[in-house]
Amino acid sequence: MAETGLAARLYRGEAGLNIVGRRKVWFTVAAVLVMIALGSVIFRGFSLGIEFAGGNSFQVPTSVGTLEQVEQRAGEVLTTAGEGARVVTTQQVGGGGDEFYELRTTELGAEQADAVRMQLGQVFNIDPAEIASNRVSEAWGSQVTNRALLGLVIFLALVTVYLVLRFEWKMAAAAIFSLVMNLILTAGIYSVVGFEVTPSTIIGFLTILGFALYDVVVVFDKVQENTRGITANNNQTYGDAANLAVNQSLMRSINTSVVALLPVGGILFIGAGLLGAGTLKDLGLVLFVGMAMAFVTSIMLATPLLVVLKNRDPRIKAHNKRVLARRGTVSRGETPAKASPAATAEPEQEPEPVTAETGALAGAAAPKVGARPTGKRSGGARGGRPGGGNRPGGGKRR
Repeated sequence: MAETGLAARLYRGEAGLNIVGRRKVWFTVAAVLVMIALGSVIFRGFSLGIEFAGGNSFQVPTSVGTLEQVEQRAGEVLTTAGEGARVVTTQQVGGGGDEFYELRTTELGAEQADAVRMQLGQVFNIDPAEIASNRVSEAWGSQVTNRALLGLVIFLALVTVYLVLRFEWKMAAAAIFSLVMNLILTAGIYSVVGFEVTPSTIIGFLTILGFALYDVVVVFDKVQENTRGITANNNQTYGDAANLAVNQSLMRSINTSVVALLPVGGILFIGAGLLGAGTLKDLGLVLFVGMAMAFVTSIMLATPLLVVLKNRDPRIKAHNKRVLARRGTVSRGETPAKASPAATAEPEQEPEPVTAETGALAGAAAPKVGARPTGKRSGGARGGRPGGGNRPGGGKRR
């Protein structure tokens, strides 16, 4: 006996989740989230790292104390360095006996940076020469951003060409829309929560695009399989077949997302959180957020948008009308007429006039194809011989 639990029905593609049918709900939620994301990006902006905003970094040996102690004492030092000077981030870097705390601050002048380094040496009771100091210009971050945007445009162009050749332009448009929504929502989360944007974040943004594309292609491949030759029958609309494809591939998408998120979560929560490997935090965070959003957008937005685009096709629109008309007939208890889709798509025609050839068959059942005619032979019925099939004079064939 087959299991009836939700997980078992998901594995068999029999969950019957009406995802495509509720597309207005998903589009409305997505529109609200996009407005929030864009509003946060425009009015609040991002928490940029020193690679993009410019700033200074100081590297202090880990022997001076814990990360919290170093951050607190460095903050007290920065308050005396000048107006607006503060610690932006503090993280532990390195390993294998060569570990240090990296303090990233707002942009300081050369004299201010030297004064801060001297004061940090006095606070931590170490030689100031043991504290490395670097200054990062925001111009370098601008170059990284421009190259990342160029890479993004090239990636989207190549993806569009591939999807058009592999599927069709409507599927390509829906997939690109899903990828763009993934980027906007991920960027909105970074802006709202205040996660720091670093070069590792930009690399992570480009990485999650490949994962999001894979998820969309898996779903669309099943949609294409279910909708091939759909206009040849009146059982399913295009939306029904696409929704079935989503249900059939949903468990595969869940498994893929979980398997991908587990190692990324390990990097983020164990490597960065427990072990203090701060260099992994930026990359792990954007991958975790982006992959989670990729799963949502590929299921909730890509396929429903594809259905909206396909329903505008006159051929699909006529097919959907036939299916709905047939369902209405069945729901009223009537027997639907058995007609080909081409016949039902055409307007009703006038009956053909009765001729001498068709009049003899009026009121009788139409013979099967290939069956021999029954009854007496009529004149002209044999071999198309003019004047009838009998020989002149009524003579018989010898």
